[in-house]
Amino acid sequence: MKLSCIRLMEKFIPMLKRNVVKEAGALAIIVFMAVLASCSGERDHEYKYFVSKESVSSYSLTYINTLLNGAEGYFPEISVVRPYIEYPVDIFKVVYLSEAGGKEISASGLVCVPRGDGEFPVLSFQNGTNTLNSACPTEFPSSPMYQFVEIIASMGFVVIIPDYPGFGESADIAHPYLIREPTVRSGVDMLYALHEMDERELPDISVSDDVYLAGYSQGGWATLALHEALENDYSGSFNLRGSVCGAGPYDLTVLFSAMSSLSTYPMPVYIAYIINSYSVYRQFTNPVSDLLREPYASRLAGLYNGQKDSGEINASLTTSIPDLFAPGFLEGIWTDQKYSSLRDALASNSIAGWNTKVPLYFLHGGGDTSVDPVTTESIYDAMIEAGTSPLICKKEILPGLDHGDAVVPAMLKGLEFLIGLQ
Repeated sequence: MKLSCIRLMEKFIPMLKRNVVKEAGALAIIVFMAVLASCSGERDHEYKYFVSKESVSSYSLTYINTLLNGAEGYFPEISVVRPYIEYPVDIFKVVYLSEAGGKEISASGLVCVPRGDGEFPVLSFQNGTNTLNSACPTEFPSSPMYQFVEIIASMGFVVIIPDYPGFGESADIAHPYLIREPTVRSGVDMLYALHEMDERELPDISVSDDVYLAGYSQGGWATLALHEALENDYSGSFNLRGSVCGAGPYDLTVLFSAMSSLSTYPMPVYIAYIINSYSVYRQFTNPVSDLLREPYASRLAGLYNGQKDSGEINASLTTSIPDLFAPGFLEGIWTDQKYSSLRDALASNSIAGWNTKVPLYFLHGGGDTSVDPVTTESIYDAMIEAGTSPLICKKEILPGLDHGDAVVPAMLKGLEFLIGLQ
């Protein structure tokens, strides 16, 4: 309740105890109810997105430098960030309102704040593919992977890490894996929630309108989708400064074609994740049995319940592509009318090239066996063909690195790129 409401109530309530109210009768009661309604309405308007926050952890400068010392033994190149470490960091779990599948949900994510005075830009990090609720950002903020994102706040950013719908506070719904609309919506809504927090919930700092984006794998795809939305649809609310996209499946038709053309694929968890998500959220009209053989079709729904990790799901599937897919699927996926709704779903959730005016950096491991580097080659070419300047849009293929091996080198290069834009 705002201060103005409190003062109105302080003045009005004593009137109820005096004869003035007795004389005014019903009119006084009506006015009293109007004051109550206006006060509650003010708060609803004030917090359209933000619901709550709770403290998760705090990192001192000593602790941050200890983390970096340990990491340098494995990744010497991490030393490039040391000159930018300046602030201790406070980390919060934030709950906010968003939407998925046409229904309002309570979404969640981490907000990592530099402990210092001043105005700070926002860096939103979109994480990679995850099937385990206990491994999402708000459930496992002490994961080394998330910690090295969280400490970017020490460099003078307010860092946000959305859980994605289907994790954290919204773990009761299926994760809309590689479905564009709820992914973008939850990212944008968290940015709005952060700005609502600014004055009352984060009184020691000011959050600027400048936004930077970064993500890897699924997060690379999510980052590019969010980049396009912030540039083209939300430029009046946020000032997008630049984005880093690592190893994302930007064109899902290209990705699915590359995966299904193989005789064996080491990560069937990704294929089945797409099929399960698209089935649950009615992205295509086929029954799952049109796409997957038994016993995989029948066991699919039980695999993606937030309780199994990628290794467990892989073990419940098969790496043999012909044995994974239903008879006739591989022969007809790109031509048979039977699969037209799947083709449409893959196309509508892909990201086409456009003429971006905001700096963009694509990175991908050249030896990636999970997400074929052709996805990055393809989207880069599409961006340039759409009119994007090569001075604005960069691409780098990291020789010989597989999907997991490229995460740290790609994100370090990306962080240097974003810092250079400030």
